Amino acid sequence: MTRSEATVVLDGFAGCALGVVGVLDASWRRRLADVAVVGRRIAAEVVAVDLDASRVCLSMAANENPELWAFLKRLRRGETVAGTVAAIERFGVFVALDEGPGHPVHPGVGFITYPELSWHRVETASEVVEVGQRVSCEFLQVDTWNGEARLSLRAMRPDPFAVFTDGLAVGRTLRGRVTKLVPFGVFVQVADGIEGLVPHSELGAVPGAAPEDVVRIGDEIWVVVADVDRERRRLTLSRRTP
Repeated sequence: MTRSEATVVLDGFAGCALGVVGVLDASWRRRLADVAVVGRRIAAEVVAVDLDASRVCLSMAANENPELWAFLKRLRRGETVAGTVAAIERFGVFVALDEGPGHPVHPGVGFITYPELSWHRVETASEVVEVGQRVSCEFLQVDTWNGEARLSLRAMRPDPFAVFTDGLAVGRTLRGRVTKLVPFGVFVQVADGIEGLVPHSELGAVPGAAPEDVVRIGDEIWVVVADVDRERRRLTLSRRTP
């Protein structure tokens, strides 16, 4: 046993300690050392099997909150769930789900990370939602570490990148505004919420010149579509003439 996890000898496998309980999987209310005592028998739920490490990841917290875990198990990826925004934090948004139980620690069972709030880049969650707002989200997966339903708000809306790039061919000329300069190139906004990267090699600059020596933020420039990666939602642009 360490400060971060407890190893467990599973019934029927006395030869080695195949089970492991992480510090947050022990209990949400008590310390690991208080619930995982050497020599004490425990009841825990299997949450993952790590074949590479030859161990079974267990959760004692799941046994403390059977109603919560039963609810999470019923959820299916892609289904729509509804609820109310319960809290906004710097790391994401908690949602109290209509049909779900309360969470013993967090403000809500549902949780939306910042990337899943919107297809557009947002600085703060309050740009998209507010506490008390009703939301419908797509269920993504169960976070067994925190006992949460990971949700996506943006999945409920059409992907603007997919819409914009539908039928967009390599070689097409677009006009856009420079939004960001980075060492490896510049980002150009070619439509509302759609940005593409002009790599340093495609700026058409004198060899060795930095991006800021070629363009400035706010400049309106013409670019050519060099590549469209729809799977990774990446648009590569060029200032060079095809």
